[in-house]
Amino acid sequence: MTILVIAEHDNARLKSSTLNTIGAAALIATLAEGDIHVLVAGHNVKAVSEAAARIAGVSKVLLADAAFPEGDLAENIAATVTALQGAYGYILTPATVYGKNIAPRIAARLDVAQISDVTSIVSADTFERPIYAGNAIATVKSHDPVKVITVRTTAFNAASEEGGGAVQENVASIDAGLSSRIVRREVTKLDRPELSSARRVVSGGRGVGSPENYAKVLEPLADTLGAAMGASRAAVDAGFAPNDYQVGQTGKIVAPELYVAVGISGAIQHLAGMKDSRVVVAINKDPEAPIFSVADYGLVGDLFSVVPELVEALNNKVVHQV
Repeated sequence: MTILVIAEHDNARLKSSTLNTIGAAALIATLAEGDIHVLVAGHNVKAVSEAAARIAGVSKVLLADAAFPEGDLAENIAATVTALQGAYGYILTPATVYGKNIAPRIAARLDVAQISDVTSIVSADTFERPIYAGNAIATVKSHDPVKVITVRTTAFNAASEEGGGAVQENVASIDAGLSSRIVRREVTKLDRPELSSARRVVSGGRGVGSPENYAKVLEPLADTLGAAMGASRAAVDAGFAPNDYQVGQTGKIVAPELYVAVGISGAIQHLAGMKDSRVVVAINKDPEAPIFSVADYGLVGDLFSVVPELVEALNNKVVHQV
């Protein structure tokens, strides 16, 4: 049964979340004995389609290159996908803001249940997903003819960006006829790795005290480690960091090799977004802080003295090794 993966991109290049979603699709394809197709929808996205065609394991890329700027609006992508439906038994999107905006619309149009935030493929019709902020795992079996799935990208290996030779096919981009229009696009350019795919993350919580402290204390540590910067919801709500830095149940789900939590108490909603990290380092002055329950290494102390000392020690080690 053929699987359709909806590619996440920025109209210029594929996001890493797409590769992880194709990794999940490859597991389903093995069990369901199907091919993997990728839909690239947007405006002037030929380069993205060509990149998708090179991904290992993909047999066909469907290019819905709209003549209108709103080609990548969720409403129009949902209309485009449902116009294609009939050949697909599975429709997958990454469980990112992008994918979560599209998948429910497709499921509603097809009158099927959405299977959200899948972390494991048990069989062709059975999947595992976390519930209760990750404190329990639900096993879900779907009898729907079409399975609309959002994939937790941190749970699956990424497909290789090279090695494939998929056929590219043009398909019609459907205008849903809604009143939504794109007024402008603003691209955030970062000097650091992207949070959702970074190998190292430094996050700050309410304990950093102010936006000035967040930058003054955490940026040197992130620079030294070559890390992305994150934040708890409390820090974001307090204005210490922008919304796209938020890690947690209502933010981004990350699973880096190293996660450094500074001044974060460890509310269950935050833990749900980072507890799958390979190594967790917690710095907090409260020895009873819940963050220590998931930390591999914990340091009880004043972050305003501990973090600068850590940065100095790391820099001295780097200089010594060089």
